[in-house]
Amino acid sequence: MKKLVFSAWLLLLAGVGQAQSVYNAREAFNPQFYPYPGNDFRSASGEPGPRYWQNRADYKINCTLDTVRHGVTGNVEITYTNNSPDNLKFLWLQLDQNIYRKDSRGSATTTQTGGRWANASFTEGDVISAITVEAGGKKYKPEYNVADTRMQVWLQDALKSTGGKIKLSIDFSFEVPEYGTDRMGRLNTKNGWVYEIAQWFPRMAVYDDIQGWNVLPYLGAGEFYLEYGDIEFSVTAPSNLIIVGSGDLQNPQDCFASDQLKRYKDAQNSDKTVVIRGDKEIGDKKTWLARPAVTWKFKIQNTRDVAWAASRAFVLDAARINLPSGKKSLAVSAYPVESIKKDGWQRSTEMVKASIEHYSSKWFEYPYGAAVNVAGIVGGMEYPGIVFCSYNSSGAGLWGVTDHEFGHTWFPMIVGSNERKYAWMDEGFNTFINDFSTEEFNKGEFKQQSFFQDPNSTFMVKYTFNDKMDGLYNIPDVIQQDNLGIAAYMKPSQMLHLLRDQVIGAKRFDAAFREYIQRWAYKHPTPWDFFHTMENVAGEDLSWFWRSWVLNAWKLDVAAKGVKYTDKLPAKGADVTIENLEKMPMPVSVLVKETNGKEHRFDLPVEIWQRGSEWTFHVPSTSEIAEVTVDPDKKLPDLNRDNNKYIKK
Repeated sequence: MKKLVFSAWLLLLAGVGQAQSVYNAREAFNPQFYPYPGNDFRSASGEPGPRYWQNRADYKINCTLDTVRHGVTGNVEITYTNNSPDNLKFLWLQLDQNIYRKDSRGSATTTQTGGRWANASFTEGDVISAITVEAGGKKYKPEYNVADTRMQVWLQDALKSTGGKIKLSIDFSFEVPEYGTDRMGRLNTKNGWVYEIAQWFPRMAVYDDIQGWNVLPYLGAGEFYLEYGDIEFSVTAPSNLIIVGSGDLQNPQDCFASDQLKRYKDAQNSDKTVVIRGDKEIGDKKTWLARPAVTWKFKIQNTRDVAWAASRAFVLDAARINLPSGKKSLAVSAYPVESIKKDGWQRSTEMVKASIEHYSSKWFEYPYGAAVNVAGIVGGMEYPGIVFCSYNSSGAGLWGVTDHEFGHTWFPMIVGSNERKYAWMDEGFNTFINDFSTEEFNKGEFKQQSFFQDPNSTFMVKYTFNDKMDGLYNIPDVIQQDNLGIAAYMKPSQMLHLLRDQVIGAKRFDAAFREYIQRWAYKHPTPWDFFHTMENVAGEDLSWFWRSWVLNAWKLDVAAKGVKYTDKLPAKGADVTIENLEKMPMPVSVLVKETNGKEHRFDLPVEIWQRGSEWTFHVPSTSEIAEVTVDPDKKLPDLNRDNNKYIKK
């Protein structure tokens, strides 16, 4: 005991005059991490428990697009199933179009600060003209309250728990904003308007076992949290418009002229892009159907949302998607002639097909009958089975936005996390899987190198880990707009790459990540369900990792501190000391070079930091140490690389 105390005293003396470390091993490796134990609803293993439940919302929607007033009028019939253990006296719905009202909370905040989600003009939002409830064999008109982008519907009788059903019928209308927070809107092209319609019908808010009703308002940055169900919808519009939407087109024979219908069917069996409606046909009335209006009908199952687009300016092409199970889907692209350029939208379908086939093979099979890419005013936004991307994009930009938006099929369309709260669980996870698809597409055609693609460069580390950067564990509307690209996209992607490559290895990581997708497909995981799954499947306690990367904005700065020779004789070996000056622990590699040319590499596990900020290890050297380099491959986000080297004087 006296020897231990004396040794500790000597270590303290040795530290006098050195740079002060802020690292705290007891904080980093604190055993109390999970805020609650597993239960019957969510297992401590990360799986949905035996009594896991979630409510269900099925929709039937009929609407009409008025191209003169730029308006949509419709009716939605919602069949809502209460699988919770609670009787529900009222229901909450989302009216996202209300963000475009001048008096909305989003207009009072986002519009004033400007940026991607600011509104250029205002509308009246969702105009609700009628609501009817059908339950227990009776119909009635309920009391309801609209509060910004939410609507509360009070029921005459509580909706019974564990399987109670109720049907709501709602008549609604809205004006399509020209720029709808970069998620919907309309673009004026030389051949007519391109309408991109999303967040367009009253949708059920989520009632879950974590919070009950999830009623955060839609302010712009925060995206969506939605229930799953089957959706059938129809859009009636002038017959010279092409309409594309989520899911399977149910009545192509009613929508296309005979030549176009044949090409549409040909595309379903072609690995090469087939032009269904060419640019020369856009103004040719002979290719239009001989009636004033057409109703396009779509259906999609086990989904959380639908969106659609319409235009008489669309060029339309498609090709077959081959899925691992042998099933087929259809890659579709709709774009104006302005989008045809070198490596422009005429390559979109090729990109959609490659993206979907890659993710289906590597992670989880694509579940929808079609994958539609629409060129319009929206820079990039995702919905089940359909995405909106900028009509100006081409080359690497078109691949990047197309691949990213379709990557969202897996996060959050399949794995239904709460985007309104945890942007890093969809944007970050998606950015992570995008790196693998980009490397594979056309043998890396668009795998470009830039400082954004080297997250461990000095510039990016100092940017990502600067004191003004928001951490991951913030709702998107709290994160500064200039920080969202890092906090929601780049840093969580970097986190997963480091977890895969530096902490647990590709084989164990990929198995755990696939299991997470499989377990939580069409369900609502929390961050803790993700943590539990990765730890249990990979076989690793990662609380130190999540604490560093997710719950805190900790930094990493590992330094080469010094060298001491055994008995002061280099031929007898040397003890090398490294030090962690910041709060984040990570595994670290060290390269040691001797003056005689020999090299030694040490891959040290994270456990070296469990007892303090310094670690000393023995090198079986036979000559003087010429150089010690911490993280020689620059795989870690080290804040200060100037102290990574010890060089013999």
